Amino acid sequence: MRLTSSIIKFFDQYLPHIKGCSPNTIKSYRDTMTLFLPFAAEHQSVKIDSLKLEHLSPDLILDFLNQLETGRSNTAKTRNHRLAVLKSFAKMVRFMYPDKQKLTKAIFAIPQKRSQRKLIGFLYPQEILKIFNAVKLTTKDGFRNYTLLHLLYDTGARATEIATLRLDYFDYQNKTLAILGKGNRYRQIELLTKTAELIHQYVAKYRRHPNILCKENLFINQRGSALTRHGINRICKRYLDRTLDSKRLTLMHPVHSFRHSCAVRMVSEGKPISEVKNRLGHSNVQSTMVYLQLDLNQKRQLQDDFIKFTRQHLASDPKIDELIQWENKQDVLEWLDSL
Repeated sequence: MRLTSSIIKFFDQYLPHIKGCSPNTIKSYRDTMTLFLPFAAEHQSVKIDSLKLEHLSPDLILDFLNQLETGRSNTAKTRNHRLAVLKSFAKMVRFMYPDKQKLTKAIFAIPQKRSQRKLIGFLYPQEILKIFNAVKLTTKDGFRNYTLLHLLYDTGARATEIATLRLDYFDYQNKTLAILGKGNRYRQIELLTKTAELIHQYVAKYRRHPNILCKENLFINQRGSALTRHGINRICKRYLDRTLDSKRLTLMHPVHSFRHSCAVRMVSEGKPISEVKNRLGHSNVQSTMVYLQLDLNQKRQLQDDFIKFTRQHLASDPKIDELIQWENKQDVLEWLDSL
């Protein structure tokens, strides 16, 4: 049986229709197969179209994984991700071709490689405030960026989740936001009063006019299109670069630093781990447990600082007062010009 025929079924039928994977997941799996097929063909000294399903052996897969680390300088985390894709393909083979149980069982037995867990790159309360203060509200997209940063810190959402937000996901009356996360699963979270007010003001006064295809998207870029995850990442990186020193920046992922900060804030406030899990959209509670590894004295200090910040409302925000004064000044200047 040709390996390429099975791979076509994998991407054309199994992933989108049987498992219901998202387009981003399918693209990620595609990248793995794009690397694996040429390697397998060279390893077996055949053309790609001549590869057989029987060629898919544990030895071939292990050689491929080792080549990723030695030849492409991939990390153990990337290696494990590529292995997970090949195991997913083996699950399809087991499902569609029960007579291949022996082959798939051997692939499932390949272990993941242990790797060092990186330090959690979260932002301290004083750093969060510096980042917020670094935003100039008087620029064209200043209020949008200010709202975006507050939303990231409040919700702990991923960049892709923020990019796919729609206007009807936001309920101003109940101060809630629906987020479409991984696996096409929705979760609804309650927003801080200040965050809800900022989104409301942004939509009412500062949201750019979108093109017809993006009229329902919440965040709009300069071209009238939906703000992408790459655009969100660039915005976060810009303000982190302005406020943090180079040593701190090495620990930070621009968007995920806000996600980690949200989790640390909730833990420091004594929120149940299940509530942290649901807010972040983790499918497994083990992913959330890492945030419990904080010193108790540090937790108390973080709790005091975060509570002080979260009690701040929109009306008492000095950045908003600055914007109002600037807008009033512009009105006066326009009136003087009209004399």
